[in-house]
Amino acid sequence: MSTQKEKERLELLQGTLDLLILRTLIFGPQHGQGIARAIQQTSADELLVEHGALYPALQRLEDRAWIAAEWGTSANNRKARFYKLTPAGRKQLVKETTKWRRLAAAIGRILGAEAREG
Repeated sequence: MSTQKEKERLELLQGTLDLLILRTLIFGPQHGQGIARAIQQTSADELLVEHGALYPALQRLEDRAWIAAEWGTSANNRKARFYKLTPAGRKQLVKETTKWRRLAAAIGRILGAEAREG
């Protein structure tokens, strides 16, 4: 984990962690630490997923049948739960991605209006 003294990390908005987990799992099964690492790396170290948020989110997604888990062995030869996207999870990913893109575009229009006015 790299530290960022020059700038603050971005905090996840409510509901974004579920979307990011689902998106990460589109590339194949992954254990919890691998999911957190992938989110951090893909976001260029802007987003850091704390264990205290990650594992309840994984449990919530599993309870909703959007992901499934099974035990396996990690790259460092440790027992770990590997999570994979279910067909219902793929549908939810499409739905949530569409929603977040609409929201981002709407916010972008509002912030863009400031630049045009100023």
